[in-house]
Amino acid sequence: MAGVERFLRAYVGPRLNGRRSAQNSCGVASNALHAWACALRDLGTPLPQWREKPTPQLPPLVSEYCKYRRLHNGVSDGTLIRDIETARGFLLRLRSRMKPVERMTLNDVDAFVRNLSTRLATRTVADTCSSLRAFLRFLHITGKLSADLAGAVMAPRYRIDEHPPRTLPWRDVQKILHSISRSKAWGKRDFAIMLLLATYGLGAAEVLALRLDDLDWQAGILRARRPKTNVPIELPLLPAVAKALAAYLRKERPPAKSVKHLFLRKKMPYKPITSGAIRHRIQHYAHLAGISAKIIGAHAFRHSHAAWQVDAGANIKVVSDILGHRSSSSTSIYVRVALRRLRTVALSVPR
Repeated sequence: MAGVERFLRAYVGPRLNGRRSAQNSCGVASNALHAWACALRDLGTPLPQWREKPTPQLPPLVSEYCKYRRLHNGVSDGTLIRDIETARGFLLRLRSRMKPVERMTLNDVDAFVRNLSTRLATRTVADTCSSLRAFLRFLHITGKLSADLAGAVMAPRYRIDEHPPRTLPWRDVQKILHSISRSKAWGKRDFAIMLLLATYGLGAAEVLALRLDDLDWQAGILRARRPKTNVPIELPLLPAVAKALAAYLRKERPPAKSVKHLFLRKKMPYKPITSGAIRHRIQHYAHLAGISAKIIGAHAFRHSHAAWQVDAGANIKVVSDILGHRSSSSTSIYVRVALRRLRTVALSVPR
């Protein structure tokens, strides 16, 4: 990368024809060189990394806590990110109050939680309190805090089923799928992604994590992994899904041999697409289909799939296993939006 930067600095300036290259031509040249490097790497030419990924510098105490959580608790990457943010935020608040860790009291903990409650949703505050308990427990176990304050963290109470899940009528899901033109650029990719969301109730993170070797064409199996629990699940590779995936792999997926993720962006460098890209594409096709839901994204497909299965009479335990829920009680929330089944148990209104 240092050699590329030296070339770009020399690239700007007087040329042989007497004209001067513009400063913004550096960006054009950089993109061209990056695409060339990606092509050489995919052709098998060994090259150094284009740009090293920066590793965030954590405070020593937070870094020790991170290693502790990985070693003793086996938390997922998503939970660990939340735990690190909570620990850093709590330590920053202590520093602003000129309080060392060993002298913190329950008043400091309560003040931190009260501050969270003024700017975050109730459920987010409750999740942050869970991370705060883990951090305080670590401080006590490692001898950095004499008192165990973890049990005294009071999180706000909330009902998991306080609001029904946001779902779309199944006919609207079908309209969105039909609005995807598979003859246009990247229509086959978008159709395959949304068919996975609608058919299996997968989340965006599960679709993004799919790799080429997760498709067992011989056995007809699709292997996915739940991001929260890291639990693997095997799903039948249904004919319609297999056909959509095969069309994308044969005609649209970039020839990036070094990238094993299934769904890639369309421009070099060929990297996995993001959850934001999936949300944007869903909103685009929903607009084409004439559907004006207030909030729509990958989770709307997941909720709609679950509600449709429950409405069709599927066993709650089976639906729970497909969605990756630890308990069937988490799936029972979809009974509230399964309107067809609700009509069968509704009592007649007395006149």
